[in-house]
Amino acid sequence: MRRAIIALFAVLFLGAIPAPPERAAKRSPVLAEAMDRTLRSGKLHAWVFFADKGERAEARAAAALVPMTPRAASRRRLRGQVRGASVEDLPLVTAYVDKVAAGVSRVRQQSRWLNAVSVEATAGQLAALEALPFVARLDVVRGYRRRDDERVDPDSGVQSRQPVRKPAVAVLDYGTSLGQLAQIGVPPVHEMGFHGEGVVVAIFDAGFNSLNHEVFSSLRIVAAHDFVNGDDDVGDGADQGDGSHGTETLSVLAGFQQGQLIGPAFAADFILAKTENTASETPVEEDNWAAAAEWAESLGADVISSSLGYLDYDSPFPSYTFRDMNGQTAISTRAAEMAAARGVVVVNSAGNSGDDAQHNTLGAPADGAHVLAIAAVGATGVRASFSSVGPSADGRIKPDLAAQGQGVRVALPRSVSSYGTASGTSFSCPLTAGVVALLLQVNPTATPDDVAGVLRATASQAGGPDKLLGWGIVNAHTAANAWLPGGAAGAGR
Repeated sequence: MRRAIIALFAVLFLGAIPAPPERAAKRSPVLAEAMDRTLRSGKLHAWVFFADKGERAEARAAAALVPMTPRAASRRRLRGQVRGASVEDLPLVTAYVDKVAAGVSRVRQQSRWLNAVSVEATAGQLAALEALPFVARLDVVRGYRRRDDERVDPDSGVQSRQPVRKPAVAVLDYGTSLGQLAQIGVPPVHEMGFHGEGVVVAIFDAGFNSLNHEVFSSLRIVAAHDFVNGDDDVGDGADQGDGSHGTETLSVLAGFQQGQLIGPAFAADFILAKTENTASETPVEEDNWAAAAEWAESLGADVISSSLGYLDYDSPFPSYTFRDMNGQTAISTRAAEMAAARGVVVVNSAGNSGDDAQHNTLGAPADGAHVLAIAAVGATGVRASFSSVGPSADGRIKPDLAAQGQGVRVALPRSVSSYGTASGTSFSCPLTAGVVALLLQVNPTATPDDVAGVLRATASQAGGPDKLLGWGIVNAHTAANAWLPGGAAGAGR
């Protein structure tokens, strides 16, 4: 009888004690699934989010104790919603980072804005991190594999057969790149004397392996970093990843070789970031994108041109779905929105997943509310069939704008004088980013919302935007005139 009473007391007593919280509560459902499917010794790439930025974070932010160049600070004051330093800009708590680093295989990237680090770790190591009191939550790092729709065709010795609408006065010899620039109204803006001078453009891609190409002979590079391999060499060398794609996108925006290829903003300054590892079968570059965005913003970038997107990749690694393209979920989208809030105009490829009658086919960060997602058209202005469509999952019009993405004249890395044509929204994006640089030169005080507004108001479908091309094909000339004396006053404002 006494034993029964004791046993009953023990049951009642233990039942009154709250059960300890389960560690798995800190894991996102997607990471939990990945951990369950991964072998004990298998490596995962995950985000570890911290609970805070340490003591007196608000006071330290108010004192502007954040890594930022004077140029970045000036751009924030001029164009940003976040005009000074914020808690998001503060460095991570060193003790938190060190503790996590001691318990994982390696730390991949650090993000001040997200208050997180991305790590390579086993499922067991990630489970152990959940017990740390300063760890708020864990999620998986996601990535993207570029579709094969992006074709590159080297010159055959025959001049481009695309129709070319020549301007009345050809100040520059654009060669066969004239068509892609004339379609979006760039030559008249060049004739006005705007070529991107004084504007800093950051380009995120898979590396840039032929910077000795003749088209880059006058290129002004102010900074470069390889976020895949952790060094400042954005070429191939002995590193992981091939940089031919970055060579091509950079040439479209920044190239200058008369008679061959001229980019819209050839006189701008450039920041180059290698963020994608093309050697990987299961890329996980979204953390590289976020780290690059913080770095470029802190250096004073005015524009980010990103011919990348993050949506799906191979099983068993989890992917975003079209439902996640809501402007709030994807890490790269959140980082892009933070850059935009600090006055950076973010331009991103819409994606190459074509149309789907049931849902959007966007890739993050193109879904961002303040990200200009760029669709692709051919030389005649007809939408390219591979170009991704909207709307965003929360019903916003996407893509935003369009430019040529079929048969675009590019520099090729085969030799210092090789050229060809390429297709994909990867190439409509830098054309549009170049136009953005021209507009910021025309109106240096323009905010990202101002730029988006004037481009939408002057594009080919301004009166009837849709899920295929958004507000339509960019018109740099009309947009610039809207901001010049005697132009269409107030357009885009």
